[in-house]
Amino acid sequence: MRTGYLGPEGTFTQEALLAAAPAAELELVSLPTIYDTVMAVHDGSVARALVPIENSLEGSVNATLDALAMETEDVTILGEVVHPIRHCLIGRSALELSEIETVVSHPQATAQCGRFLRARLSGVPVLAGNSTADAVRLVAEHEGRWAALGNRLAAERYRCQILRSGVEDVPGNETRFVWLARRGTAPGPPSRDGRILGPWKTAIVFWGIGAEAPGWLVSCLSEFSRREVNLTRIESRPRKQGLGRYMFFADLEGRDSQPSIAEALDALRAHVEELRVLGSFPAFVDE
Repeated sequence: MRTGYLGPEGTFTQEALLAAAPAAELELVSLPTIYDTVMAVHDGSVARALVPIENSLEGSVNATLDALAMETEDVTILGEVVHPIRHCLIGRSALELSEIETVVSHPQATAQCGRFLRARLSGVPVLAGNSTADAVRLVAEHEGRWAALGNRLAAERYRCQILRSGVEDVPGNETRFVWLARRGTAPGPPSRDGRILGPWKTAIVFWGIGAEAPGWLVSCLSEFSRREVNLTRIESRPRKQGLGRYMFFADLEGRDSQPSIAEALDALRAHVEELRVLGSFPAFVDE
């Protein structure tokens, strides 16, 4: 099965994919951006894909939310996996911290290692890369005294040296990734034994007419509370149509076919211009 992921080789997404799925049964396809990864599912060039959607330190991955809500309506979330994020400071060869001239990484990674950078590499310029793996690749190709923030997989892939390990600010840093496929695909992530574990959750996005009226959001959310449907996450994102225009993402406990959730979603439609179910799928269970 052709399976896309945010590349290049050595990203945390690839690391999470290899930890969660039977790699021998998958044809892995590296893609340059989250947008490209989502659209590869949309146009059928890959059957499934894995993308990051939320980090325990930095919150939601906006590129994933925007692509799912605004770029395509025929891509759905099948499942999720939570993977620990362990950052390393990586160099082309052995370096002392005092010798490092530039640090490069993805902005999410630099934010997750902000305390380390301020305390140990104060004043060193930090450049943004497309991904942590791309940052390590750039360091491997650069002849100067550069360092990257990335993982052990990337250090191995690009034959670099780990200068420091565990440089993330908070122990227990984790990222939630979601499996994507075309709508109509049976829910459930690829797994090593084929089992689908629960409980289930449903992810939605909505926006619409009346959003500027007092109490509009309360009215929307009350459709869930009165049916005792629990929301585990809600946040807003700009619709990119001017200030004050937002879309709202929410995760619900349960499956969209359950009567209470189906009724709540039907009632919500009366309040909004657009409601999309981004996926109803088994939540990650740490075995």
